[in-house]
Amino acid sequence: MAHMDTAFVFDLDGTLIDSVYQHVLAWQEALDAEGIELSAWRIHRKIGMSGGLFTNMLVRETQLDINPELLGRLRKRHAEAYHRQAGKLRALPGAKELLAHLTGAGIPWTIATSGRMETAAPALEILGVDLERVKVVTRDQVKYAKPDPDLFLTAAERLGVDIQSTIVVGDSIWDTLAAQRARALSVGLLCGGYGEDELQRAGAFRVYEDPADLLRHLDEVGGRR
Repeated sequence: MAHMDTAFVFDLDGTLIDSVYQHVLAWQEALDAEGIELSAWRIHRKIGMSGGLFTNMLVRETQLDINPELLGRLRKRHAEAYHRQAGKLRALPGAKELLAHLTGAGIPWTIATSGRMETAAPALEILGVDLERVKVVTRDQVKYAKPDPDLFLTAAERLGVDIQSTIVVGDSIWDTLAAQRARALSVGLLCGGYGEDELQRAGAFRVYEDPADLLRHLDEVGGRR
């Protein structure tokens, strides 16, 4: 039987970078500027999904007439508000060490995020990701984002690995649902605010606290050479 080498695809916000709540506050500021009231907890539950689904959520939960011009302004306001909080971003415990360990062990890895490069760039810089070497996939580069599988399928293709031997690591149910649809295994992390039961119900076969906890148990998910 042929041996299948494991590769890793990581979500970014809430998985490697402690940025979920900065995104929530930035979206709330953008919505407030347009006179749209939406509770922070409702925004948090949608972080990580595609912009299209976020739009559908706004329509359902606010019953407003959402037009392309408004969406463009919201996205711009969100990016501006998020960049003002960039100084508060931190790598989650063990994130840099986990990526360094995989690199040193010769285990392929990359990052696939529903964020566009305009908002992903500060987080990637904090992690020290060299975009010349790491084939990061952002929302700008695929037709659909999570929970559609496009981000993860594209990431596996760029790594040159079989999606079925890929471990998708994420903090939200949107990550695990997209991983299932891509036919990849998924690992959930609690550091983005979702509970263990939620992640497991969405398809995560292992759940850990944060990247440091995953690094300590990496052999459990096939992360060895």
